[in-house]
Amino acid sequence: MHDPDIPQPDLPAWRQVLMADTWFAQCPAELRDALWRLARVQRLGHGEALFERGQAAEGLACVLEGALRIGAVQGDGRATLLAFVEPGQWFGEISLIDGRPRTHDAVADGPTVLLHVPQAALQAWLAEHPAHWQAIAQLACGKLRMLFGVLEDIAQLPLEARLAKRLWLEAHGWARRSGPPRTLLRLPQEQLALMLGVSRQSANKALRALASRGLLSLRYGSIELNDLAALAQAARATDAAA
Repeated sequence: MHDPDIPQPDLPAWRQVLMADTWFAQCPAELRDALWRLARVQRLGHGEALFERGQAAEGLACVLEGALRIGAVQGDGRATLLAFVEPGQWFGEISLIDGRPRTHDAVADGPTVLLHVPQAALQAWLAEHPAHWQAIAQLACGKLRMLFGVLEDIAQLPLEARLAKRLWLEAHGWARRSGPPRTLLRLPQEQLALMLGVSRQSANKALRALASRGLLSLRYGSIELNDLAALAQAARATDAAA
């Protein structure tokens, strides 16, 4: 690595974080080694922006510790939250592929550590190893498939089912994380409401409905998932069933 301030004991742990992501784990070893070799470690304080909408692309990145809120502030002052990016999750591949500016803001939620692979260095390496562009495309396509699923859910599922599905996906790292699912989500209700595009009151009502069925417990600033199987079943509910 290139940051002399990186504490060496953290490096093996960070490699474990990276390998827990199914996309990274399935990448060819040559690409994994290049990403690790070219990367810099970047640290952000709570509320510090990694980038803002419209800024030039700066490469591929992965959260190692902490989290990032991906969203934007609209012209009328309303905030939107599209994703909560946590350790092991990669992002930035869209701007890497098309070279266009960032589409949203990325802001640290608490102290956050990132692995950042600079745009120019990665593009130069990929120019010499063009076969590995396929893996970058697979990262983008995986997210595109998830987006199609989210759009379908908005059209077909009632809020309670959409909420159950979102929590189940968050627990499983959007099906990208290997290993056991997380049962404690550090996800404040206000942020969850923004992710679902509903009011905080509506999100709270749906959460309490799921809690009354024993599927989850509400904690301060977090949600404890008590029954992932039942949560998955609740996520399959439809308007007709409701």
